[in-house]
Amino acid sequence: MHGKARWVNALLRTTARLPLPLLHLLGSGIGWLLWLIPNQQKHIAAVNLRLCFPQHSDSERRALLRRSLVHAAKTVLELGPLWLWSGERVLGLIREVHGEDAWRDSLAGAQGAIILTPHLGAWELTGLYISSRYPLTALYRPSRLGLAFDELVHRARERLGSRLVPTDAAGVRRLLQAIRKNEVAGILPDQSPGADGGQFAPFFGHPAHTMLLLSRLAIRCRVPVFIAYAERLPRGRGFRLHFESLPESINQEPLEHSMAVLNQAVERAIRQHPEQYLWTYKRFKPRPPGLAKVY
Repeated sequence: MHGKARWVNALLRTTARLPLPLLHLLGSGIGWLLWLIPNQQKHIAAVNLRLCFPQHSDSERRALLRRSLVHAAKTVLELGPLWLWSGERVLGLIREVHGEDAWRDSLAGAQGAIILTPHLGAWELTGLYISSRYPLTALYRPSRLGLAFDELVHRARERLGSRLVPTDAAGVRRLLQAIRKNEVAGILPDQSPGADGGQFAPFFGHPAHTMLLLSRLAIRCRVPVFIAYAERLPRGRGFRLHFESLPESINQEPLEHSMAVLNQAVERAIRQHPEQYLWTYKRFKPRPPGLAKVY
């Protein structure tokens, strides 16, 4: 196993032995340290928050930055339990589910659906819940930690029924097949795709390199598109899941309009719980020609 992967594997197995309230307490402490000490993650998050919340005062953004770093630490510490606990124990962390009736009704019409799981709250838990109840095929991009770590991720994410497919032409065909079989295609909508896989669309008022795949699938298949996320509850009490439908205009051309609808939906979800979004990701790293780098 890759050297870094061994450290990650050890961390996962250690945190899997601890209860969620204790992990969240530890995450709060680590998040405070990240807030106090200059570091790259803090810098990236601060830049993102300045771009996305210009209407906030400096003190409001600093407070949001601190809370976001706490949640980022909790996200990392949660991976051990979410990946290594039994499915029954993991699903027992979910206290409430909102909006699932509309999602379920959309699947009852003999058509597939697309589910978007942005990097908001506990997105690994969102995928596990969906795959435990619905036939889910989801894209997976191999990590940089080597084959052994990828196998661990596959086992963790597929143990409740999902199927992971690669982010290539063969994987896209599998997504299409799933939709045509009245199944669910799962996509992370807020990662910057490769150079040929995206184009710029507005996100919080700024151009963000946005995937073409989701809008192409939505326009081609004309199926319902939903967004889902797991809100982290205070003091390690568990999670509250949310399902929200996207406007039907996401299924309509032109492609640029569909992509704007996609980013607006992700933005709306983030605004509900902005401190729980992964602001440490360089969402605005690719820039249109003529615009300066922001990180």
